[in-house]
Amino acid sequence: MTLEIIYLKASELFTKNLSYLVFDPDSGDGVMIDPAGDLEQIELLVSFHRIKLSKILLTHYHFDHVYLANTLARKYDLQVFMNKIEIDYYGFHCKNLIPIDESSFFIGPYSINPIHTPGHTKGSTCYLIGNNLFTGDTLFIEGCGLCFGEGADPNEMFDSLQYLKSQIDLHTFIYPGHSYGQYPGKRFDYLMHNNIYLQIDNRDHFISFRMRENQYSLFAFK
Repeated sequence: MTLEIIYLKASELFTKNLSYLVFDPDSGDGVMIDPAGDLEQIELLVSFHRIKLSKILLTHYHFDHVYLANTLARKYDLQVFMNKIEIDYYGFHCKNLIPIDESSFFIGPYSINPIHTPGHTKGSTCYLIGNNLFTGDTLFIEGCGLCFGEGADPNEMFDSLQYLKSQIDLHTFIYPGHSYGQYPGKRFDYLMHNNIYLQIDNRDHFISFRMRENQYSLFAFK
């Protein structure tokens, strides 16, 4: 059997976040990625699917992505994983926090492979689990993350996206931290044909386009 992925839309925050429950249906072993939104809904889903939740994976430190991490860690004694660079740079703290680099760890028989993808924040990290990539605010189906604010850098975002293009199989399914019109779970080859930020190969062109002035919306990506 393959991994099961349940995505949850956060309803209590100022942005439309996506959180993910990822579990092995054979063993029941599971992780949660960027927990936000409704605690009761998360608990009901974990109970209904009999998920043995043991880990929380955080893509970066922004409040809308870590909203329930400490609550869940305290209530269920879960391990919380975040890139060490992100922890050190922003002083993030949480119960049972484990700093990680790009070394792999496991959920059941499935390897969890962290990929450091700075640009939105200094230690932003994607997680490759099987043929599924959880991208936080680095890469959306429709665009890429904001590149201003503390630790953000469009140069690093360009490098991160170029790295993903060189390393990620085109049949990999992409699960971002937000939806701006498209459902999560599109294949990477779909993004390569439809996401303009993956089509710009020149660094200067990428930076000038991502940081252009007078965008009518921060999330109008074209």
